[in-house]
Amino acid sequence: MLGLIGKKIGMTSYFNKLGYCIPCTVIKAGPCTVLQKKSIKKDGYYSIQLGFEDKKKKKTNKPLLGHFKKFNSSPKKRIFEFAGNFLNSPGDIIKVDLFKENDKVDIVGKSKGKGFQGVVKRHGFSGVGEKTHGQHNRSRAPGSIGAGSNPSRVFKGTRMAGRMGGKRRTIKNLKILKIDFKRNLLIVKGSVPGHQNSYLLIKIKLDKNDNRNFK
Repeated sequence: MLGLIGKKIGMTSYFNKLGYCIPCTVIKAGPCTVLQKKSIKKDGYYSIQLGFEDKKKKKTNKPLLGHFKKFNSSPKKRIFEFAGNFLNSPGDIIKVDLFKENDKVDIVGKSKGKGFQGVVKRHGFSGVGEKTHGQHNRSRAPGSIGAGSNPSRVFKGTRMAGRMGGKRRTIKNLKILKIDFKRNLLIVKGSVPGHQNSYLLIKIKLDKNDNRNFK
Protein backbone atom coordinates (compact mmCIF):
# COMPACT_ATOMS: atom_id res chain seq x y z
CA MET A 1 0.00 0.00 0.00
CA LEU A 2 1.40 3.37 -1.04
CA GLY A 3 1.30 6.39 1.23
CA LEU A 4 2.84 9.46 2.83
CA ILE A 5 3.18 10.96 6.29
CA GLY A 6 1.37 14.28 6.67
CA LYS A 7 0.14 16.96 9.04
CA LYS A 8 -3.39 18.29 9.51
CA ILE A 9 -3.46 22.01 8.73
CA GLY A 10 -7.16 22.58 9.41
CA MET A 11 -10.62 22.58 7.84
CA THR A 12 -12.06 24.82 5.16
CA SER A 13 -14.78 24.97 2.50
CA TYR A 14 -14.45 23.92 -1.13
CA PHE A 15 -16.88 25.08 -3.82
CA ASN A 16 -17.29 22.71 -6.75
CA LYS A 17 -18.28 23.60 -10.32
CA LEU A 18 -21.99 23.47 -9.46
CA GLY A 19 -21.51 25.94 -6.61
CA TYR A 20 -22.05 23.46 -3.77
CA CYS A 21 -20.09 24.11 -0.57
CA ILE A 22 -18.20 20.97 0.54
CA PRO A 23 -16.54 20.76 3.98
CA CYS A 24 -12.98 19.52 3.59
CA THR A 25 -9.64 19.14 5.38
CA VAL A 26 -6.31 20.61 4.30
CA ILE A 27 -3.36 18.27 4.84
CA LYS A 28 0.32 18.90 4.30
CA ALA A 29 1.45 15.60 2.75
CA GLY A 30 5.22 15.26 2.65
CA PRO A 31 7.80 15.80 1.43
CA CYS A 32 9.02 12.53 2.97
CA THR A 33 12.56 11.17 2.87
CA VAL A 34 13.25 7.49 2.24
CA LEU A 35 15.35 6.35 5.20
CA GLN A 36 15.56 2.60 4.75
CA LYS A 37 14.46 -0.07 2.31
CA LYS A 38 13.78 -3.55 3.72
CA SER A 39 13.81 -6.82 1.82
CA ILE A 40 12.81 -10.43 2.42
CA LYS A 41 16.42 -11.58 2.14
CA LYS A 42 17.70 -9.30 4.90
CA ASP A 43 14.68 -8.40 7.04
CA GLY A 44 12.08 -11.07 6.22
CA TYR A 45 9.62 -8.73 4.50
CA TYR A 46 9.40 -5.93 1.95
CA SER A 47 8.81 -2.37 3.14
CA ILE A 48 10.06 1.17 2.85
CA GLN A 49 10.72 3.48 5.80
CA LEU A 50 9.83 7.16 5.45
CA GLY A 51 10.73 10.16 7.61
CA PHE A 52 8.78 13.42 7.86
CA GLU A 53 9.84 16.88 9.12
CA ASP A 54 13.32 17.70 10.36
CA LYS A 55 14.15 17.49 14.06
CA LYS A 56 16.94 19.06 16.13
CA LYS A 57 19.88 16.78 16.90
CA LYS A 58 19.85 17.68 20.60
CA LYS A 59 16.26 16.38 20.83
CA THR A 60 17.13 13.01 19.25
CA ASN A 61 18.55 10.09 21.22
CA LYS A 62 21.81 8.40 20.19
CA PRO A 63 20.36 5.16 18.76
CA LEU A 64 18.11 7.14 16.40
CA LEU A 65 20.96 9.52 15.50
CA GLY A 66 23.00 6.49 14.47
CA HIS A 67 20.08 5.20 12.39
CA PHE A 68 19.71 8.52 10.55
CA LYS A 69 23.47 8.81 10.05
CA LYS A 70 23.65 5.32 8.55
CA PHE A 71 21.25 6.36 5.80
CA ASN A 72 22.72 9.88 5.35
CA SER A 73 19.60 11.67 6.59
CA SER A 74 18.90 14.46 9.06
CA PRO A 75 16.86 13.51 12.18
CA LYS A 76 13.12 13.29 11.55
CA LYS A 77 10.14 13.90 13.82
CA ARG A 78 8.01 11.06 12.45
CA ILE A 79 9.03 7.66 11.00
CA PHE A 80 6.70 5.11 9.44
CA GLU A 81 6.99 2.01 7.27
CA PHE A 82 4.79 1.22 4.28
CA ALA A 83 4.66 -2.45 3.32
CA GLY A 84 5.56 -3.34 -0.26
CA ASN A 85 8.43 -3.73 -2.70
CA PHE A 86 8.97 -0.21 -4.06
CA LEU A 87 11.41 1.21 -6.58
CA ASN A 88 12.95 3.86 -4.33
CA SER A 89 16.29 3.86 -2.56
CA PRO A 90 17.43 5.64 0.65
CA GLY A 91 17.77 9.39 0.18
CA ASP A 92 14.92 9.79 -2.32
CA ILE A 93 12.35 12.53 -1.65
CA ILE A 94 8.67 11.64 -2.11
CA LYS A 95 6.21 14.48 -2.61
CA VAL A 96 2.47 14.94 -2.92
CA ASP A 97 2.58 14.20 -6.67
CA LEU A 98 2.23 10.56 -5.63
CA PHE A 99 -1.54 11.24 -5.55
CA LYS A 100 -4.00 12.38 -8.19
CA GLU A 101 -7.25 14.31 -7.94
CA ASN A 102 -10.35 12.12 -7.31
CA ASP A 103 -8.19 9.39 -5.71
CA LYS A 104 -9.74 7.65 -2.69
CA VAL A 105 -7.42 7.55 0.34
CA ASP A 106 -7.49 6.08 3.86
CA ILE A 107 -6.32 8.50 6.55
CA VAL A 108 -5.04 7.32 9.94
CA GLY A 109 -4.77 9.66 12.91
CA LYS A 110 -5.18 9.95 16.67
CA SER A 111 -8.54 11.38 17.70
CA LYS A 112 -8.81 14.35 20.06
CA GLY A 113 -8.56 13.37 23.72
CA LYS A 114 -11.57 14.67 25.68
CA GLY A 115 -10.80 13.26 29.12
CA PHE A 116 -13.26 11.43 31.38
CA GLN A 117 -16.80 11.92 30.06
CA GLY A 118 -20.26 10.76 31.04
CA VAL A 119 -22.58 8.55 29.02
CA VAL A 120 -24.52 11.43 27.41
CA LYS A 121 -21.45 12.91 25.71
CA ARG A 122 -19.55 9.64 25.25
CA HIS A 123 -22.36 7.40 23.94
CA GLY A 124 -25.25 9.75 23.17
CA PHE A 125 -27.55 8.59 26.00
CA SER A 126 -30.64 10.73 26.62
CA GLY A 127 -30.66 10.43 30.42
CA VAL A 128 -33.24 8.92 32.78
CA GLY A 129 -36.81 10.20 33.17
CA GLU A 130 -37.98 13.80 32.96
CA LYS A 131 -37.19 16.85 35.06
CA THR A 132 -40.87 17.58 35.72
CA HIS A 133 -41.39 14.37 37.76
CA GLY A 134 -39.22 15.26 40.73
CA GLN A 135 -36.00 13.72 39.43
CA HIS A 136 -33.72 16.68 39.93
CA ASN A 137 -30.39 14.89 39.38
CA ARG A 138 -31.13 12.13 36.85
CA SER A 139 -31.18 14.02 33.53
CA ARG A 140 -27.66 12.86 32.53
CA ALA A 141 -27.47 9.62 34.52
CA PRO A 142 -26.64 6.24 32.88
CA GLY A 143 -29.56 4.32 34.40
CA SER A 144 -29.50 0.57 35.05
CA ILE A 145 -26.31 -1.30 34.10
CA GLY A 146 -27.56 -4.87 34.58
CA ALA A 147 -30.05 -7.25 36.21
CA GLY A 148 -30.05 -7.96 39.98
CA SER A 149 -30.09 -11.62 41.05
CA ASN A 150 -29.47 -13.04 37.61
CA PRO A 151 -26.76 -12.77 36.25
CA SER A 152 -25.59 -10.80 39.33
CA ARG A 153 -22.80 -9.10 37.41
CA VAL A 154 -22.15 -6.43 34.80
CA PHE A 155 -21.33 -7.72 31.31
CA LYS A 156 -18.08 -6.69 29.68
CA GLY A 157 -18.49 -3.93 27.11
CA THR A 158 -21.42 -2.23 28.84
CA ARG A 159 -21.45 1.40 27.78
CA MET A 160 -20.60 3.57 30.76
CA ALA A 161 -18.65 6.72 31.59
CA GLY A 162 -14.91 6.70 30.87
CA ARG A 163 -12.02 8.09 28.89
CA MET A 164 -13.12 9.52 25.57
CA GLY A 165 -10.97 10.03 22.47
CA GLY A 166 -7.18 9.86 22.22
CA LYS A 167 -7.28 6.65 20.15
CA ARG A 168 -5.97 5.65 16.74
CA ARG A 169 -8.71 5.96 14.14
CA THR A 170 -8.91 5.29 10.38
CA ILE A 171 -11.29 7.09 8.02
CA LYS A 172 -11.62 5.21 4.74
CA ASN A 173 -12.32 6.23 1.14
CA LEU A 174 -11.94 10.00 1.46
CA LYS A 175 -11.90 11.72 -1.91
CA ILE A 176 -9.06 14.07 -2.89
CA LEU A 177 -10.73 17.22 -4.24
CA LYS A 178 -7.64 19.26 -5.10
CA ILE A 179 -3.84 19.11 -4.88
CA ASP A 180 -1.44 22.04 -4.42
CA PHE A 181 1.84 20.65 -5.78
CA LYS A 182 3.91 23.75 -4.92
CA ARG A 183 3.06 23.65 -1.21
CA ASN A 184 2.52 19.87 -0.91
CA LEU A 185 -1.10 20.28 0.18
CA LEU A 186 -4.01 17.87 -0.18
CA ILE A 187 -7.63 19.05 0.06
CA VAL A 188 -9.65 16.03 1.16
CA LYS A 189 -13.44 15.81 1.36
CA GLY A 190 -14.78 15.49 4.91
CA SER A 191 -13.06 15.42 8.29
CA VAL A 192 -10.11 13.43 9.59
CA PRO A 193 -9.19 12.46 13.17
CA GLY A 194 -6.88 14.63 15.24
CA HIS A 195 -6.35 18.23 16.28
CA GLN A 196 -4.71 20.96 14.22
CA ASN A 197 -1.04 20.22 13.45
CA SER A 198 -1.44 16.53 14.41
CA TYR A 199 0.36 13.92 12.31
CA LEU A 200 -1.48 11.66 9.87
CA LEU A 201 -0.84 8.71 7.59
CA ILE A 202 -2.30 9.01 4.09
CA LYS A 203 -2.64 5.61 2.39
CA ILE A 204 -3.86 4.65 -1.05
CA LYS A 205 -4.57 1.17 -2.39
CA LEU A 206 -4.14 0.95 -6.15
CA ASP A 207 -5.73 -1.39 -8.67
CA LYS A 208 -3.62 -3.97 -10.48
CA ASN A 209 -3.90 -1.92 -13.67
CA ASP A 210 -2.47 1.21 -12.01
CA ASN A 211 1.30 1.27 -12.56
CA ARG A 212 1.97 4.07 -10.08
CA ASN A 213 4.77 3.56 -7.57
CA PHE A 214 6.73 5.82 -5.29
CA LYS A 215 9.17 6.59 -8.09
